[in-house]
Amino acid sequence: MEVQNVSLVSFIISLITIVCTCKILLSSITRTPKKNHPPSPPSFPIVGHLLSLKKPVHRTLLALSRTHGPIISLSLGVRHLLFISSKSLAEECFTRNDTVLANRPNFLLGKYISYNYSTVSSAPYGDHWGNLRRITTTQILSSHCLDKLGRNGLASGFVRVELKSTLTEITLNMMMRDVTDVKEAKAFGDMIEEVMRFGMTIFPADYLPVLRWIDWRGYEKRGSELGKKMDRLLQGLIDEHRNKEEKEKSMIDHLLWLQASQPEYYTDEIIKGFVQKILFARTDTSSVTMEWALANLLNHPNMLEKARVEIDTQIGPDRLVDESDLSRLPYIHNIILETLRLHPPAPLLIPHYSSDDCEIGGYGVSRGTMVLINAWAIHRDHDQWSDPTSFKPERFESGDDKWNRLMLPFGLGRRACPGAQLAHKIMGFALASLIQCFEWKRIGEEEVDMAEGAGLTMPKKKPLEASYKPREIMERILSESSNP
Repeated sequence: MEVQNVSLVSFIISLITIVCTCKILLSSITRTPKKNHPPSPPSFPIVGHLLSLKKPVHRTLLALSRTHGPIISLSLGVRHLLFISSKSLAEECFTRNDTVLANRPNFLLGKYISYNYSTVSSAPYGDHWGNLRRITTTQILSSHCLDKLGRNGLASGFVRVELKSTLTEITLNMMMRDVTDVKEAKAFGDMIEEVMRFGMTIFPADYLPVLRWIDWRGYEKRGSELGKKMDRLLQGLIDEHRNKEEKEKSMIDHLLWLQASQPEYYTDEIIKGFVQKILFARTDTSSVTMEWALANLLNHPNMLEKARVEIDTQIGPDRLVDESDLSRLPYIHNIILETLRLHPPAPLLIPHYSSDDCEIGGYGVSRGTMVLINAWAIHRDHDQWSDPTSFKPERFESGDDKWNRLMLPFGLGRRACPGAQLAHKIMGFALASLIQCFEWKRIGEEEVDMAEGAGLTMPKKKPLEASYKPREIMERILSESSNP
């Protein structure tokens, strides 16, 4: 039996190799070569550069760009990738070629997790995506809707705490409050963690489609099961709101109101897609960014004290900071900006996909090419930033719009993240609250380890631990609230 199994595996591997080789040879024969093609490093047969992309990928790609230039062509199995690490070239992508690059490549994850590529982040460029984008920006994430957000609530001596899970819970509770008015969000937190963990896995069949014949390592089966589990959770949430006698002012209630007037478009699947993207995208990216921000502040106690003084001066000793106070806290805003510069939550942004032949940086780019922008590298470009690897929120104090133009943590062009305003509001309010309510210090004398870990949103390699204790304002307000 074992011999038969080994023979079967050998046969399958041989068959896959033959099919892939024939496909690549046929492609190379029939495809008209582009003149002035972008430079490309040496690659392996069939798999191309797949084996060369060591983690963390954004650092590997930066090393390649230092050798081959700011625009590089890579082959990932049957897919072609254009990698860009220059701000000027990134701007060219999303000015001259914004429409051509307005699509997203289809990965298997999107089939099961993004309702068969029908959500605002995964839908192909066209009328449906335009409608989703319009609804998101004018109704769900408009300034008027964001202003409706209310404040969400947050032992003597210093207490040690692991901050990654704490920050995720704080962020998720804030998001859940706006989306559903649900305070207990553990089920959604577990789901987000599971999806993000699954998304970290590179599925070889996305680059070598023949591997789907055998469902390599059961990836497709796991993706399908995860998608169904997520769908049940979201459908239960929608049904709960639909059956409420007294409607709330949450995102789901607003979408159900729209469904009543246009049921043919606002289907349950469309609503679930909106809710999923708001909860999933903003929760993980915001909590990861706040973790990096606190880690940097713990390594720079003078900056932490400067932020605390700003809050105490602007807010006073008698009340907690509110989201409406954020405009009066410019240093908090600068801390968030500097954190996003050094630690963009999507270091390579979300991939774009060319719907037609185009030209970038004087090079010919073929239709069907994935385009990746290394925001992490652009934010650390020595030609654009002074002392680019140092944490300096003060660099934004001049208010010069030049610095904002050099920042692209939320992408550029038509497919830029529509939730950037919401993300800044959540991160600014949460960070200000943590600094106002608690004293923070490192666990020991050594600086916090700032190594990067693997993941879709570039988390810290070692989750942040710190010591904290309530400040006087926190103790007094809690005491007053318990003794009316």
